[in-house]
Amino acid sequence: MTTTTGDQWRRPGPTPEQRRLDLYGGLAVTVLALFSLTLTRSTGAFLLGPPPSGPEQVFWTVAGTLPLIWRRRWPAVTALVVSAVFIAAQARSAPETQLSSWALFAALYTLGAWGPNRRLARRLRVGIIVTMFAWLGVYYAVTVGSIPPDAFARAVGPVPPVLAAIVSGVLINGLYFGVAYFFGETAWLAARRQHELVERAEELRRSQAEARGRAVIGERVRIARELHDVVAHHVSVMGVQASAARRVFDKDATKARAALTAIEETARTAVDELRRMLGVLRAGEGTPEPVAPPAGVDQVAAVVERARDAGLRATLGVYGDPVPLPESVSQAVHRVVQEAVTNVIKHASGATVLDVRLRYLAKEVEVDVTDDGRPTRPPNPDGLGLVGMRERVATHGGTLEAGPRTGGGWRVRARFPLAVAVAEAA
Repeated sequence: MTTTTGDQWRRPGPTPEQRRLDLYGGLAVTVLALFSLTLTRSTGAFLLGPPPSGPEQVFWTVAGTLPLIWRRRWPAVTALVVSAVFIAAQARSAPETQLSSWALFAALYTLGAWGPNRRLARRLRVGIIVTMFAWLGVYYAVTVGSIPPDAFARAVGPVPPVLAAIVSGVLINGLYFGVAYFFGETAWLAARRQHELVERAEELRRSQAEARGRAVIGERVRIARELHDVVAHHVSVMGVQASAARRVFDKDATKARAALTAIEETARTAVDELRRMLGVLRAGEGTPEPVAPPAGVDQVAAVVERARDAGLRATLGVYGDPVPLPESVSQAVHRVVQEAVTNVIKHASGATVLDVRLRYLAKEVEVDVTDDGRPTRPPNPDGLGLVGMRERVATHGGTLEAGPRTGGGWRVRARFPLAVAVAEAA
């Protein structure tokens, strides 16, 4: 995400609703200014001197307030027009000053809050403020000579009356323009921060959506891997046992019954594992059903036993001092052995010997599965079985080797870092 900051950010223009509000507000201010002009003329309080004609007074009043209807649409033009009319109206001694002063304040504030070009907005505001103070100096220079001698007859302070009046005017105008400038900058900064919050919220929403998509894909891959491991292994064993039962059915009833018993047990095991997987998937729906623990290292012997039932001379060797493994690593070891044995049963032609070794080494746990068969087809490195084993091993920071042996047969060797496994178990 690229977020513009500082002077690079451009505030979006006003919405149609904001434009309508500016229209109504500008018209309301103009009407109030005309009403203020009527009151001023009625009281005769012409503080700036003899006023111009009535139509000219109305013109200056309308010209100084009506441009506010475009204040957020064209803030720079509005500020320039209102400030220029303000100075010209005072030069002509237009009597209405109250609403005109507020119109100038609103124009300066809007230029600071809505100016699309920050550098231009700052320069224009500083230029207008400097011009206003220059006009104030000119006004004082022109009018100070025409002050009546008795204008300060009741002055009792230590500061000379004229100097006091000038300093008071400068301070009031400084506060007036300073507040307009400050609140304009504050409004613009608030809008920019709001824009950044919206951008970050949108980026967060997109990131969450992508994370949810990745989680769904990962869950689908995990389910596919589990189904492949469970179904492929048990169905392969059942197929071998069924073939054996068919061959000896009429010759040796005892062997046929043993093969059928093995098929029955394998089917039950497959159903139990499938039920466990479905229980995990349904755990988030209402009250979870009791789920049996997943197969682990302790059930590797059962896998080897099923290989014996399939007709292989299968052996299991455990070397080193066994250490407690976390459930995920233990399950990964079991699945690697199960998939390797399944591949021997399904794809190894003429295989008679299966050797499974589990080694607890100093820094890793090693699983080594070898056979003496010949592949019935070229190995597929992108097959679900090999891909699933690689993913399982890589998840725990391990390595996997799968390929033909020099003396014939096939070998699958997986290594899991023991330090990480023990830390996870702890």
